[in-house]
Amino acid sequence: MVTLTSTLLGLATALLLAGKGVMGAQLTAVTYPNNATSKPQMHVYVPDKAWTGQGKSPLVVAIHSCQSSGPSYFNNAKIPWRQGSDRKGYVTVWPSSPHSGGCWDVSSKRSLVRNGGGDSQAIANMILHAIDRYNLDKDRAFITGGSSGGMMSNVMASTYPDLIKAVSLYSGVPAGCFVSSGGGVAQWNNTCSGGQSRASAEQWGNVVRAMYPGYAGPRPKMQIWHGSADGTLSPNNYQETIKQWTNVFGVSQTPTSTIQNFPERNYRTENFGEGGQVQGVWAQGVGHSVPSNLTASEGWFGI
Repeated sequence: MVTLTSTLLGLATALLLAGKGVMGAQLTAVTYPNNATSKPQMHVYVPDKAWTGQGKSPLVVAIHSCQSSGPSYFNNAKIPWRQGSDRKGYVTVWPSSPHSGGCWDVSSKRSLVRNGGGDSQAIANMILHAIDRYNLDKDRAFITGGSSGGMMSNVMASTYPDLIKAVSLYSGVPAGCFVSSGGGVAQWNNTCSGGQSRASAEQWGNVVRAMYPGYAGPRPKMQIWHGSADGTLSPNNYQETIKQWTNVFGVSQTPTSTIQNFPERNYRTENFGEGGQVQGVWAQGVGHSVPSNLTASEGWFGI
């Protein structure tokens, strides 16, 4: 009888706590001030554990691939940012594309220019809202994403460089590479995906500079991952993206250092520029897309 009573009491207590919402951290849909034409949904994860580092918590924005969403990306066992958030206590934001098929708009003028009303402006609004609402460090907002999310990470670095400290993008293309000649929103670009979009470093750099004309402030440092066996977004896009960002930072396309078998076996890490502004990670034999590496990306972010 005592055992049964204790069990029932424990169950009642658990139900009572659940009714009060004491169930641990949950991914939460958040309504945010959004003056963009595009209306992506915003989800936020605030871990139970407080930020373990100095100062206010940083922010990591994790941008999903096509045929996904913020919640799906959050619950994907191969996407480690929830674990990182739980371990170290930083806040993460998970945007959801509003477009059919779940890809991000990296093709229309409205997303490829600052305050153009596209997805990039909406995600910028999410960043500003999260910093204000959760009292985060405005100087440590970071972006990561894979495939279409990697492309959008590149676009965010170009359109809102003043909001972002660093980017770690997986299996993307150069910013502006998917531009649609007809101005279509979230359009696929076979020329770019197939690796035929080639340009000089200066031309690629000009694409970035045109997304925020006149901007002369600091740029987020860029970590660029790509697999040599990528059959969806050609491996040629790796070198084109390196050309783009080395030009933006005014550094040589020749690596200042190269580390073999790092951060994993058959990976090659290349650093460009004495200030560590650009880093490329070439994953030999890896297809689409390169799996997220929490340790390496957190290290790049300094968290």
